[in-house]
Amino acid sequence: MNCTPALFLLACLLGLTVASRVIELSDRFLDIRRDGQWLIMFYAPWCAHCKRLEPIWAHVAQALTNTNVRVGKVDCTRFTSLATEFKVNGFPTIMFLKGDAEFTYNGDRTKDEIMKFALRVSGPPVQSIQRPESLDNLKGSQEHFFVYVGVQTGPLWEAYFDVAEKFQPHAFFYATSPNIAKMHVKLEQIPAIFVYKDSNHFFYQEVQLSDGLNTSIADWINQERFPQFPKVTRGNLNQLMKTGKYLVLAVVEENKLEEVPAHMLEFRDMVESVIVKYRAKYHRYFQFGWVAQPDLANSIAMQKLPLPSLMVVNSSTNHHHFPDDDPAQLTSEAIVIFLEQTLSQSLPIYGGNSWPVRVYRAYFEMITAASDMWRGNPVLTTVLFGLPFGFLCLICYSICCADILDADEEEEEEEELLHEKKE
Repeated sequence: MNCTPALFLLACLLGLTVASRVIELSDRFLDIRRDGQWLIMFYAPWCAHCKRLEPIWAHVAQALTNTNVRVGKVDCTRFTSLATEFKVNGFPTIMFLKGDAEFTYNGDRTKDEIMKFALRVSGPPVQSIQRPESLDNLKGSQEHFFVYVGVQTGPLWEAYFDVAEKFQPHAFFYATSPNIAKMHVKLEQIPAIFVYKDSNHFFYQEVQLSDGLNTSIADWINQERFPQFPKVTRGNLNQLMKTGKYLVLAVVEENKLEEVPAHMLEFRDMVESVIVKYRAKYHRYFQFGWVAQPDLANSIAMQKLPLPSLMVVNSSTNHHHFPDDDPAQLTSEAIVIFLEQTLSQSLPIYGGNSWPVRVYRAYFEMITAASDMWRGNPVLTTVLFGLPFGFLCLICYSICCADILDADEEEEEEEELLHEKKE
């Protein structure tokens, strides 16, 4: 029996079911925008990025079916009033609406990351852990979160809650009792705050700052809200730059199956081993990470880097540094020396935010984009750049040759006049 038509029909029905979870919104949405919670994608039909996000958005809607979050999308070319109301400046724009609160998503456009964002902002800034097994469940489902332990009153709790409101789109925040926390961590004092990441617990050590407790906790959470060695992408690079640390980037290359060649994998693991071994010494100053797409690192460095490579980016000034040694010959000891040289500012400085650097960066990215277009589709690139160039040449030719043609006509007229006089 041939089951192919039946399977095809079933696949079509499933596709329609998934797609139907996304609500197509009109300008009437303004009347109900404060009713419930909404995860909205503002898009334009001609936008290639929007088209790539479309199937991911359908899966996000399917995954959030049993929650209080409704998933919708708005065609900004048809309903321009909505684009104006929500100050949409680019496509696609993802926003979460909850009452009068608006949260804009700027992370990676993957199902998992969008889901995490929606789940973080859909609840209160600080969620309560009431059962001992709940903390175990969180460790199994979330790789990174913050926990307050103690009575939910007093300066430490108030500061923690205020900071949680600020960082809610970027991290999960919880609160629990000392009895539950003691089953999982050793408490030296109560109240306390700890972060769970990289399968470990790290406690907040209060630091007296002139700006107050809120600033102290905000600085700590800002520095601890990333794993020890995250994958750096265009989606999270901006947030990583806000940590105020030096970014130590191991640059390798993944294929489409997210596989890294063996020699690059060995290099990446060696770089990670440095922060694992010297965390107590360098964690305060450096945020380690690895880049899987060389184009991102090339954009930062404004040059094509060899693979694998190592670079350090100053998140405050946008300057970057390279080790003196050949990246392929680097050892963990050489990396430690490189970090010490970075802290002592004894390395050559590249990049920055000056106007000449910005102009060159724009030029480099333009040339890189054109090169990528040529490799991807040389015919289309030739048409896109060849036609304007051809029109420009035609205009220049018309302008330059107009005087010559006029001169030729005048000479012909003069010759005719002379010929008539002779006659």
